[in-house]
Amino acid sequence: MRLENKVAVVTGGASGMGEAICHLFAKEGAKVVVADYNLDGAEKVANDINVLFPNAAIFLKADVSVEADNNAMIDTAVDMFGHLDILVNNAGIMDGFEPVGDIKNARWEHVFAVNVNGPMYASRKAVAIFLEQGFGNIINIASIGGLNGGRAGVAYTASKHAIIGLTKNTAFMYAKKGIRCNAIAPGAIATNIGQSMTELDKFGQETTGVGMPLIPSYGSSKQIAGAALFLASDDASYVNGAILTVDGGWTSY
Repeated sequence: MRLENKVAVVTGGASGMGEAICHLFAKEGAKVVVADYNLDGAEKVANDINVLFPNAAIFLKADVSVEADNNAMIDTAVDMFGHLDILVNNAGIMDGFEPVGDIKNARWEHVFAVNVNGPMYASRKAVAIFLEQGFGNIINIASIGGLNGGRAGVAYTASKHAIIGLTKNTAFMYAKKGIRCNAIAPGAIATNIGQSMTELDKFGQETTGVGMPLIPSYGSSKQIAGAALFLASDDASYVNGAILTVDGGWTSY
């Protein structure tokens, strides 16, 4: 029970890595807010958790690109459970592999609205609560696309680099306030993020595809959840501003 009496908000909790994180956190004793744009999916995840761990989860609809939804998400956690300990900014979308010469404003703005603005809005709201109570923990889901230049298109790559910057700056700014902020950089994980990819750029896809044969193996959402559990727990009490790469060794090549 490494998260006993903790309260966690997980964005993108209806599927993939977010779903796995919600389940594992609840198993380890946390109360979990399953937040997702997909309300039916969030409800199912919360119901599945509550069958195993009664009253451990609630669900709500949240479009993380909308500031008001992020504020309501955090407020709901505090209203329902009395406090907030952990924020997991997991929700994210892919681009269409467009290089900078081909990227359209609408795609760029949408990717940044979800992948960067969302975590910023949620973190800003959570930090206000964390400062009042004297502690808090933020875990951002970045990507090895935030460490390298050839894993996606320009919008996704730039957005995940921004998340790493957000993580490091937040960790440094609030290090003496009892607030930790770390990120996980997953590699090739089998999730449904591909559903957010439309109108793929042929040149960009072919160019970034040269690194795909180097993937040692595909990871699972449960493996990312395990990394999130470590960062959420007291075992990581001296880990702050870290980018934990979980990619099976892909970036070692």
